[in-house]
Amino acid sequence: MASRKPEKTEIPVKPFTEASLFPHAALKSWKVMLPLLAVLVFLVWLGFRLNVDDRVIVGGAVLFGVLSSLFAWVIGVLGLIPFIGPLIVKVLAIPIIWLLNALGYLVSFIAIKRGYSKDVLTYRGLTIALIVGIIIGFILGHLI
Repeated sequence: MASRKPEKTEIPVKPFTEASLFPHAALKSWKVMLPLLAVLVFLVWLGFRLNVDDRVIVGGAVLFGVLSSLFAWVIGVLGLIPFIGPLIVKVLAIPIIWLLNALGYLVSFIAIKRGYSKDVLTYRGLTIALIVGIIIGFILGHLI
């Protein structure tokens, strides 16, 4: 008697999707994130309208944006803009920009406590001009 090999039964393989690899990926859908962005903008507007303390509004917005991954989604949407979008995302991710800005806030805080508020305004204006110059230079350097 000849031995007969059993037929191979192939199990259908489902292709990997973002939702199967990352269960929380459903939250990254524009159908969810766009209304979340609208809610955040409305709550910030309402907070300013009702004269809520600025620190409470900013803290709540940052907490809401980080927990819902809204900021990452907005940066991802900005990255979809042809040519200039990826450059904007790269500039936002440059650590030296964040370091300069944080250092500026620290120095401003100390200077205001010591009574140099007019000098702080000048300093912050120069810092913002420097950061904007770095960003423009970075963008032009990549485009040329």
